[in-house]
Amino acid sequence: MFVNSLRKITFKVSDLYFSILILCNKNVFLGKNCVVKGLPAIQVSKGACIKVGNNVTLNSRNYGYHANMHSSVKLMADRPDARIEIGANTRINGACIHAYKKIKIGENCLIAANVQIFDSNGHEASFDNVGERINTRDEGKEIIIENNVWIGINAIILPGVTIGNGSIIGANTVVSADVPARVVFAGNPGRVIKKYVNND
Repeated sequence: MFVNSLRKITFKVSDLYFSILILCNKNVFLGKNCVVKGLPAIQVSKGACIKVGNNVTLNSRNYGYHANMHSSVKLMADRPDARIEIGANTRINGACIHAYKKIKIGENCLIAANVQIFDSNGHEASFDNVGERINTRDEGKEIIIENNVWIGINAIILPGVTIGNGSIIGANTVVSADVPARVVFAGNPGRVIKKYVNND
């Protein structure tokens, strides 16, 4: 259950302005005991929705973080009916999550600095009329990131992919195809480089 209650969100004093903005946006739902460090950029179109589960951390501060992040957390539900869902206990550090359609992130996920997750290419290819490409808008394809996924620094998650439970996405990896559960997936283009094998 998602709640929108100031007493159930942990903010630093300097982030009070952000807490007021969030609590005044009826299309943003924060769960209990969320931690917001720094000032994330949050944009929600009319009719869109962002739901953040219990104990989620949105970190936009370099201080105390093990690598340099170049930007704040960005959550952008960019069209009517666009949805971003973030499961309980997930930590997001200076990442961009931009939904035209739907991006669903599971529970207990770790998303490192400068990760880009977007469910649309922004524009259509329009090869039949490339002069009009600039005026087009892609429809988007849903992204699903299952529980317990770890996404490394600077990774790019492209439209339409599913990342399976417990997998690790290496730093600087481009994910353009589905990733199985419990593998290490790395490179550009990304590929499975290690599989978990249970010998029991």
